[in-house]
Amino acid sequence: MKKLAAVVFLLSLMGCFKPVAYLQNKPNYPVDVFYDTQRPGRPFDSIQDLEVKGEVPLVRRQSGNQRMLSRGNDMQQKELMLARLTIQAKKLGADALVAVRYTYYTSMTDNGYMMTGQAVKYKQEIDAALLK
Repeated sequence: MKKLAAVVFLLSLMGCFKPVAYLQNKPNYPVDVFYDTQRPGRPFDSIQDLEVKGEVPLVRRQSGNQRMLSRGNDMQQKELMLARLTIQAKKLGADALVAVRYTYYTSMTDNGYMMTGQAVKYKQEIDAALLK
């Protein structure tokens, strides 16, 4: 009976605390990021279309067995590309990056990738109460 009470007590304590390890880690980019068809909830002006692209040779584990396993970029590489794109946008004075798209291709010898987006500047919003 004491063991059951101890287990119940420990379970009730665990419900009071937030977990230390977060299951979802969202990167903090220097501008807001909106993918493909997402749009900010405020008006904006377009500054410039941006892209990051490249090509890297396949590594042995991607081509050794003549099957197309492990092709493309992993999540860490995609986040690095997005970071490069957002830094380009920030240097242009952008507030956000919209219509972000990632595409890749693979051949017998290479992985190619391209990430595109449009750097935008938010329009100044005038409070309607100030106009009265």
